Amino acid sequence: MKKAIIIGPAWPLRGGLASFDERLARQFTQDGYDTTIYTFSLQYPDFLFPGTTQYSTDPAPADIRIKKCINSINPLNWLSVGNELKKLQPDLVVVRYWLPLMGPCLGTILRRVKKNKFTRVVCIADNVIPHEKRFGDKPFTQYFVKPVDAFITMSEKVRNDLFLFTSKPAQQVVHPLYDNFGEAVTKEEARKKLSLPENEKIILFFGFIRKYKGLDILLEAMNDERIRKAGIKLLIAGEFYEKREEYDLLVEKLGIASQLIQRTDFIADSEVRYYLSAADFVIQPYRNATQSGVTPLAYHFEKPMLVTNVGGLPDLVPDGKVGIIAEPDPASIATGILKLYELGEDHFLPWLQEEKKKYSWEKLVTAIETVGTL
Repeated sequence: MKKAIIIGPAWPLRGGLASFDERLARQFTQDGYDTTIYTFSLQYPDFLFPGTTQYSTDPAPADIRIKKCINSINPLNWLSVGNELKKLQPDLVVVRYWLPLMGPCLGTILRRVKKNKFTRVVCIADNVIPHEKRFGDKPFTQYFVKPVDAFITMSEKVRNDLFLFTSKPAQQVVHPLYDNFGEAVTKEEARKKLSLPENEKIILFFGFIRKYKGLDILLEAMNDERIRKAGIKLLIAGEFYEKREEYDLLVEKLGIASQLIQRTDFIADSEVRYYLSAADFVIQPYRNATQSGVTPLAYHFEKPMLVTNVGGLPDLVPDGKVGIIAEPDPASIATGILKLYELGEDHFLPWLQEEKKKYSWEKLVTAIETVGTL
């Protein structure tokens, strides 16, 4: 049996990367691999972590083998884990790269692995040039890419960024659907579960709140007189990964508190389907982006979406078919929200159902296998 190791966040860590890695592990297992995730015993020191906790309150997934052993700041640990994987001789190591801070740790582990002259290493690059720049970004990424054999990216922007560091094989694949959060429920059931008003117009901002995601731009759009008159409410579902005071001050300045429903604790995996099912539309007002995990989430729950014309977002959302593309400014976003309601959810549904067929985990695994042999 072929052996695959995935290196990246997984339970007991929480968040989109962990959910992705766990779902990918299931697909590798389904495709006949002996699969293990090697995740972090320490991912970030607490003083570097912007949220309340890094850890999930959900039980461990029973169907995935997860080894919690990587310490991102301990070089002796990197050598130990690398030597262990070298001896295991997996056919394939799939490593996530989302932050240059992880470059020294992951680059060292992979250098040890490659000494077995057998294992192929494929990186899924979420970001190569980070949203928030820090000291050491460039040398850390340069160090990381050297032992990698090939790369998977999920947007053209990341692919282009990658070529600033390496000319090794790279294949672009669309982000698969997050189909591991269960099936949709009716809007009525979801709103009842979340204690939301049954007959209001509700749009959804979902996910961690960081500057680049543009929640402040969306708040400005909620102050548009056309949005006020339409009686549209914004459900904000996600944890602040930066100081929330500036957002609270903006809400107060704009006088839009009555138009907002704020659920700004971490949203557990078991709750995700209710938030997506409760909304009329999903709004992604990003000021810059590579790709977004919210887009495949919206596809899975067949929710029309608004995305801004930045990074790889427009490539995934055919305008007027599965959603609306707006510019990253309040007036354009407000106009786009009104256009969503003017067209109505039923207009988008056939397009969503057809387009989502492209977003399969089988295609991702096949791409990893293919690019890894080039």
